[in-house]
Amino acid sequence: MKLSLILATAALVGTSAFAMQVQAQDAPVNLTWQMWGDQTDQALWQSLADLVTEQYPNIKVTPQISGWTDYWTRLPVLASSGEIGDIVAMQSMRMPSFYSILEPLDAHFATDSFDVKVFEPSIVSGLSHDGAVYGLPYDVGPWLVFYNRDMFKAAGLAEPAMDWTFDDFKAAADKLTAGGNFGYATQAFDYIAGPVALGAEYFNDANQFDLTNAGYAAAVGKYVDLTAVDKASPVFASGASAVQASGRFASGNAAMYIDGPWSMISAAKGANFEMGIAPLPRGDGPSRFITAGSGFGIAAAGQHKEEAYKALQVLTGPKAAEILASAGRALPGRLAEQHFWYDVAAKDVKGTRETLEYSFEHATPFRLNETWNEFENLMTQYMPLALNGDNTTEGVLADIQSQLP
Repeated sequence: MKLSLILATAALVGTSAFAMQVQAQDAPVNLTWQMWGDQTDQALWQSLADLVTEQYPNIKVTPQISGWTDYWTRLPVLASSGEIGDIVAMQSMRMPSFYSILEPLDAHFATDSFDVKVFEPSIVSGLSHDGAVYGLPYDVGPWLVFYNRDMFKAAGLAEPAMDWTFDDFKAAADKLTAGGNFGYATQAFDYIAGPVALGAEYFNDANQFDLTNAGYAAAVGKYVDLTAVDKASPVFASGASAVQASGRFASGNAAMYIDGPWSMISAAKGANFEMGIAPLPRGDGPSRFITAGSGFGIAAAGQHKEEAYKALQVLTGPKAAEILASAGRALPGRLAEQHFWYDVAAKDVKGTRETLEYSFEHATPFRLNETWNEFENLMTQYMPLALNGDNTTEGVLADIQSQLP
């Protein structure tokens, strides 16, 4: 009797333990997901969050959307205060500054033999640090010139060639500036991606910022003069995001602007003209372009890392990539899903596939360090001073250089 009682008790205990384990595994988990965007992005990111719950009913993901500039200002504050979300959006350019707030993913990959080869290798590298992967990508791409084909045709201009030069770009911007419209709408990042395409470098051999070197200052000056001298572009407001430039382009007020494939949704929204895409103009040498992208990581301080890893795979999975690509929000980091972007989002945009293939073929390493975030913020803040004539290009670059560590 005693043995039977012991066995029965053991069975009951084992059953209860198993039930408790199952219950614990199925217990509802609410994850917060920090992401940048605007009101037009809210529904799109929510649709991805809903995919997680569809696959894992016990996991709910709540997007917390911030504006682009606010996102990077608030992120270190949230991290230091312990209020950071479970899932954190990360741009490859910011990884050197923020990798420490994220969980290395390689140990998670080992638990289910996850294969990162499904992604474009350059963006996996961009979301890594010292050989460890800290994020899974959702998009990748180079900076491009979006242009209004109707305005080019009306002005009697040939559409841009793959290897067009800065002189070609300037001539088009000047001729297209007429009747209250501009040939070009500038933004802060033009003074980073543009000069690199012209052959300039903003770093020295030690991978530290060297903004006052003659080559970079001259290349930046070419882009500055389009606004300050030629008046081919309006001055962007200090601290403004790319939305200001894309808005002018979409409204037909500017014939060209520079951005990446991730902005297709904003560039095309409301546009009642035929749109084309071209590479950035080159300098005297061969074409070369920097590429970047973004993805999602797990907060190192998070309390639900296993659930966050499951969610992460869904948010960067095939269905999510298809949704983002079809909406024009992202050229997927997942190679197999890139055709959705070409065939759906960009099907009516001239030169898209050719331009992106050309740009990837002529890509150059995107040089970054841990102070990149400060650099880009300072460019956004101070570059308008050169554009409106309150300072020279050399003076602005010297001021920015003096404020970098």
